[in-house]
Amino acid sequence: MHFQTLGLHSNIHKAIIETGYSTPTPIQSAAIPLILEGRDLIGIAQTGTGKTAAFLLPLLTKIIEEKTENEGSFIRLLIVAPTRELVVQIEENARAYAKYLPLSIATIYGGVSERPQIKALTQGADLVIATPGRLLDLLRGREKSFSFVKYLVLDEADRMLDMGFIPAIRQIVKLLPRKRQTLFFSATLSRDIEKLTHEFLTDPKIVEIGRRSNPAESVTQFIYEVSHHDKQRLLLHLLEDAQYNMVLVFTRTKHGAERIARRLEQHNIKTATLHSNRSQNQRLRALQDFKDGKVHVLVATDIAARGIDVDGISHVINYDFPPHHEDYVHRIGRTGRAQAIGEAISFVMPEDRGAVRSLERFLGRGLVHKKAEGLEMNVQGPPPQASTERSVTGFIKKSNQFSPRESKSRNISSRNRSFVKSTKK
Repeated sequence: MHFQTLGLHSNIHKAIIETGYSTPTPIQSAAIPLILEGRDLIGIAQTGTGKTAAFLLPLLTKIIEEKTENEGSFIRLLIVAPTRELVVQIEENARAYAKYLPLSIATIYGGVSERPQIKALTQGADLVIATPGRLLDLLRGREKSFSFVKYLVLDEADRMLDMGFIPAIRQIVKLLPRKRQTLFFSATLSRDIEKLTHEFLTDPKIVEIGRRSNPAESVTQFIYEVSHHDKQRLLLHLLEDAQYNMVLVFTRTKHGAERIARRLEQHNIKTATLHSNRSQNQRLRALQDFKDGKVHVLVATDIAARGIDVDGISHVINYDFPPHHEDYVHRIGRTGRAQAIGEAISFVMPEDRGAVRSLERFLGRGLVHKKAEGLEMNVQGPPPQASTERSVTGFIKKSNQFSPRESKSRNISSRNRSFVKSTKK
């Protein structure tokens, strides 16, 4: 099958050819005809399989075919995504596919000036891509902006309907016309979240490519058992291998990300960070430097798991084991994209072993355990005796110290004793 057989607009097909693609992926082949028919749809496929194009290509076709000459701009297509990075990624794809179309595209997300975003809401744009929080903030008093929306897309739908986003999505949906086409796309979709989707979609068609819990088959997955105090040593050891040429490291906290980046820089490893404490410009610069090869390692929190679309990532390293199964799937899906080969490595501490067994049941497969050749590590952590000695030493030091209140009391008692002695003389 070729794109030209799917019924897309000729100018869109021209843009697709220029991007270097000629054959649609399975999710695109299955979803595009149904979307062109006007069906509500839930699309589930592994990361890196072209889900963004699966909804953009047919919807851009419908918008341009419905738009009449000299018609004013109205928001016709609203795409909602959980992170700024994902909004930017979708925008880049939309502009590439709409290269030869007279369509206006706007983005709405936090961390940047509101003025152009407010202008897009008041004056209109054919396509708006937004994060839910910023969109609701700017909609107050501008609810009529959504009067002509005909198409709604929730990208990464599982995250949009989880993690506290449901109230925001409900508010947004209430502002849209009842008669519309709604699409949900995601790499994972739990059964509980799937039940919620029927609140927003009408008789949806489900297109599911592969097992919904299964990461891309082109990603090889490994586990290294390591103690907390050996994690940085193991990371540095792995990065000595020349095959680790473009590495994405995931941490649980933004402070942990900064700490790791400083350590890598101390060893002359070009590193950038991506987390919520970084400004939007800093985040975009870090991502662009990573894409351009100016930095060797990008250290990120889960804010990036759903928004990084970078070709050529050789390795994903879970420095901190992910708390949720879906987070694991999305993290490692940043490598092995578009059928490329990639490796995903997870650092597992003794307390993570139960979570690993649970993940293996979720994936329906075991994960390969490896040992770092040439690196001596104590997986169990520091010896109990050393830990006990530190505790005893700390206790002795503490017992010889006094709180401010205790010190003040002792000083007063000392002065009182001195006063008593002086009065007796």
